[in-house]
Amino acid sequence: MGNRSSKSDSGEEPVKTTLFEREVSGITYRIPALLYLRHSHTFLAFAEKRASPCDHDAKILVMRRGSLKDDGSVQWSSSQELSSACLPNHRTMNPCPVYEKNSNMLFLFFICVWGNTTECKQIITGKNKTRLCCVSSGDDGRTWSPATDLTESVVGEAVHKWATFGVGPGHGVQLENGRLIIPAYAYYVPYRCGSFPIPFTVYPRALSVYSEDLGQTWHVGKMLQKKSCECEMAEIIDHEGRSHLYCNARRTGGHRCEALSENSGLYFDKPHMAPELVEQPSGCQGSVIGFPAPEFIPNDDAESKACGTSLLSPDTQTWLLFMHPTNKSSRKDMGVYLNRSPLHSSGWDRPRIIHSGPSGYSDLAYNVDRDRFSCLMECGTESELEQIAFMSFSLNDVMQSCNKKDKKMC
Repeated sequence: MGNRSSKSDSGEEPVKTTLFEREVSGITYRIPALLYLRHSHTFLAFAEKRASPCDHDAKILVMRRGSLKDDGSVQWSSSQELSSACLPNHRTMNPCPVYEKNSNMLFLFFICVWGNTTECKQIITGKNKTRLCCVSSGDDGRTWSPATDLTESVVGEAVHKWATFGVGPGHGVQLENGRLIIPAYAYYVPYRCGSFPIPFTVYPRALSVYSEDLGQTWHVGKMLQKKSCECEMAEIIDHEGRSHLYCNARRTGGHRCEALSENSGLYFDKPHMAPELVEQPSGCQGSVIGFPAPEFIPNDDAESKACGTSLLSPDTQTWLLFMHPTNKSSRKDMGVYLNRSPLHSSGWDRPRIIHSGPSGYSDLAYNVDRDRFSCLMECGTESELEQIAFMSFSLNDVMQSCNKKDKKMC
């Protein structure tokens, strides 16, 4: 497997670099997570290595390191298996990295699931077979600590009310106040008949796992009071300097679920559907990232006004970028959505398509020094399970989603 790059026939899609590719033997790579380490100009790309595309055939996490060069290119190392990120007789899933800038410590959260126990079986029986785990690295991911099972110390007795749970997948975030946030979700069991959940009462709810002491101890926040599954979170700073933690979660029903926390993830208020953010019938994971609102708008007034969105955000110092398949019926046509007014429920622009064709899970990263975004995404020509590819693009690329032929549709 090389670093094969490709571009669409139209030349409009960003160049892709294949990092993980399905093998002839059936080995499949899924569930990407991406982290950019600003101090060392390094990308860390994570994925699950599976014996087949199936969730119950997940095996171990793999990682590739990318060194950002002065010319903007990225030189990638070969793939390595994270042999310490595992528990005996468990499969490792859902990579979720976060970097703690004060101690220069990198934490990689994941879940370990017993044997080949499926998520469906855990939901039906109400018997959790999943563990919350973490490894850490003090050298930018070159070496990793042994795995720590945090289930008892972090989830505690609440785990008996959870049929199963997961983290992310995708990146965590460190807030300006130093708090570390790991996005998570749990299938909550509200009622049981004997030892079994009452059918059709168990559904997922998003929540945060957080640390206030540089990652030494972790705690669980309160779940959203609305159906919400795999999620990512981003900090929004308003013009008065106040922090708001934004949650964007997968759910069924045709649209994403959004919520805001005013207390750094302890709980989220008023979760609601996002009408502009399309969700496939069974849902798909998506990625969101916050970045500083630009001082100068990188495209012209006429083009932006044609999209029906004001140029300047009146209420925040932060804009949001969200990445997700845009097709209403199936996982295809990966798009990037921009929100210039993220404290409003209808602030999303129309998406810029960055991969036409099958596409699935993804993760975003932002390089503040170069003012560029990068992403990992599942994609292919016949199936989204063919490869996990890396690409980079600018804010201007996203804001030009309303080109001449589209303006009449905006």
